[in-house]
Amino acid sequence: MKKKSQKMLIYFIVLISALSTIKAQNNNDTLVVQERKQDSITAATTIQKNKLNYKSLIVPAAFIGYGVAGLTVRGVKELNRDTKIEIDEHRPTRIKFDDYTQYAPGIIVYGLNLAGVKGKHNLRDRTIIYASSQLIAAAFTLPLKYMVKEERPDRSNTMSFPSGHAATAFSNAQFMFREYKDTNFLLSLSGYPFAVFTGVYRMLNDKHWLGDVVAGTGFGILSTELAYWLYPRIDHLLRGKNKTKNTSLSSTMVMPFYQNNAVGMGFIKTF
Repeated sequence: MKKKSQKMLIYFIVLISALSTIKAQNNNDTLVVQERKQDSITAATTIQKNKLNYKSLIVPAAFIGYGVAGLTVRGVKELNRDTKIEIDEHRPTRIKFDDYTQYAPGIIVYGLNLAGVKGKHNLRDRTIIYASSQLIAAAFTLPLKYMVKEERPDRSNTMSFPSGHAATAFSNAQFMFREYKDTNFLLSLSGYPFAVFTGVYRMLNDKHWLGDVVAGTGFGILSTELAYWLYPRIDHLLRGKNKTKNTSLSSTMVMPFYQNNAVGMGFIKTF
């Protein structure tokens, strides 16, 4: 439940005259227990229905496969080097916009929501998904950079594969796509030009090979798809913690009861 709720259950055991009241309250207690079971079943059903769509993994898997091939397959490695040679021949102006455009789609999503153009999720849920996608992307790319140790085209270091900028950019673009594809399909695609720009300029700035960028693209898309798949589970865990915290603040009180010449015992529980 999104808001904290407080219910008070009062059980009165009264001599002789309170039998009908006790019966009515017992019925209400049964209803409360049933509602809780339904909430639990609903949460479990939501998680079970949220299955990973394997068709959505075909494109990122193909991109990642191409990038890996660029490390070992001779023909693909030659294509990487030919692309660099072609870029060097034209000597393009090197700019640092790619440091910022990688985040542009995600920023646009939040800006559109502030402007009243709502996406698929609210602020809380959207932020959980976005943060998860960025963490997953980093978990993919950073260890691989240290494991593969591919030298950058400009020979500045050996952390070329895969492109972290491309992974961030396409995870952001895929995030925008998933948020708006059901309500405004054209708008949902508008994050990809920023991602393509980022990937291209990583090569124009002599920081990555073509295979690095293609692999980063795959890891970025995959990260966001995994974030949407994991979201119901993460949300369930977060809400479970809140529920436990609220339960720990519950209070119980037992007090004697006297009314209309009837004596009994009152039991009050707040949660």
